Amino acid sequence: MSNIAFLGLGNMGGPMAKNLLAAGHTLCVFDLSAAACEVLAEAGAAVADSALAAVQGADVVISMLPAGKHVAATFLGESGLLAQLPAGTLVLDASTIDAETAKQVAADATARGIDFMDTPVSGGVAAAAAGTLAFMCGGTAEAFARAELVLAAMGKKIFHAGPAGAGQVAKAANNMLLAVHMIGTCEALEMGVRNGLDAAVLSEIMLASSGRNWSLEVYNPYPGVMETAPASRNYDPGFMVDLMVKDLGLAEQVAEQAGVDNQMGRLALALYQAHQAAGNGQRDFSGIMQKVQEG
Repeated sequence: MSNIAFLGLGNMGGPMAKNLLAAGHTLCVFDLSAAACEVLAEAGAAVADSALAAVQGADVVISMLPAGKHVAATFLGESGLLAQLPAGTLVLDASTIDAETAKQVAADATARGIDFMDTPVSGGVAAAAAGTLAFMCGGTAEAFARAELVLAAMGKKIFHAGPAGAGQVAKAANNMLLAVHMIGTCEALEMGVRNGLDAAVLSEIMLASSGRNWSLEVYNPYPGVMETAPASRNYDPGFMVDLMVKDLGLAEQVAEQAGVDNQMGRLALALYQAHQAAGNGQRDFSGIMQKVQEG
């Protein structure tokens, strides 16, 4: 078992940290939210009053932060954590950020003898709580061998995508495709319903046919078809529209840097930005169904 510092206890980080405790790891946490820290304290974690205090004596540091600027501010520079950590520490950043920042942090870590991996996740809040997340990891094979032992407490599918930054590229590609097939699923279901089909029956037909996809199978966006889906809970998240807009923006950056004309990704971003601007940023991303219904 490891001594782990966990930084960032939001909707995803909090459940992930709890699963590390359940697996028997020793945990010290830090978050700006006192309430979030209290939840982890009740679960058995030590609580630090700063990120620097949290990482003292840690073998492994895990961060789950909102954006690349927060990751850079936390780890880089002479006042950043990398300058304070001893060589041999394993740092895993599970935030969803731009690949260039991940590469920059990795380069600084390597220069200091620290193993770093970008390890963004897929699966949402439910998977974070259940410990069934998918991790997409970027870094060296040696760092991955160490990381896999820790990540197994929080996820069931752990992939080594490639070198530093590869995890972020894989996450951007995945969520761009998720947005595209969610919108397509909404359009297909609404098209059927307006022509007299039952949404549940049409869903069964497409699930048994070539239109089968994750949105239909796990996260059906039509209200009442799937009891466990946000669509049947007034589109309470889940995975918020604000986060999908962020991820689609990152995907657009990746595509531009690689010279890929990602027309479907750009269209998905535009549609989600419009849905966000209409006041739906805090609602589940499958609520794009309502935009389709409104025309």
